[in-house]
Amino acid sequence: MVHAHAALTDRSRQGGGTRPVEDRAVFTAIVYVLTSGCAWRHLPAEFGVSPATAHRRFSAWTRAGLWPRLHRAVLDELGAKGQIDWAAAIVDAAAVRAKNRDRRPDKARADKGYDSAELRAWLRRRGVTPRIARRGIESSERLGRHRRKIDRTIAWIFGYRRLTVRYERSANLFAAFLTLAATLTCWKKLVT
Repeated sequence: MVHAHAALTDRSRQGGGTRPVEDRAVFTAIVYVLTSGCAWRHLPAEFGVSPATAHRRFSAWTRAGLWPRLHRAVLDELGAKGQIDWAAAIVDAAAVRAKNRDRRPDKARADKGYDSAELRAWLRRRGVTPRIARRGIESSERLGRHRRKIDRTIAWIFGYRRLTVRYERSANLFAAFLTLAATLTCWKKLVT
């Protein structure tokens, strides 16, 4: 089991003599904002977390690099159970290093939007075989089942309503929500 609580110990201090808000409650509030798409200021009071505290802690955890560490931990769990195919990567998805698995994909598949000689050369220099549809030559239909994996993943990500419209001015905070969405999607695979 991934011990997310251990990674959430970077609690910011609150002044004025108020009781500190538990990390678990803040994490739950952040997940609510991600899944519902609500603005921070509309965070329901039932969470016991003020919108300012939730946003401040989300920003602090983002700066501390919590979300990629949490994602890696879940990927390590999936990898240990043999539920990740490390043989190939699909462009439009992100692959990260898994603990004790210093591997690169053998192939990278992508649609015509990624057709460039520079990208093909870059992949080959890294020992990855490009499987990229060529503009004007090959149909995108050749991606077949791989294209379905991309579409399925995008559908999972857009199930997190906060990502359907970019509200964050900071690219780092948007990337943090995206990483958290990927982590939660992988976590669901782990526990089912």
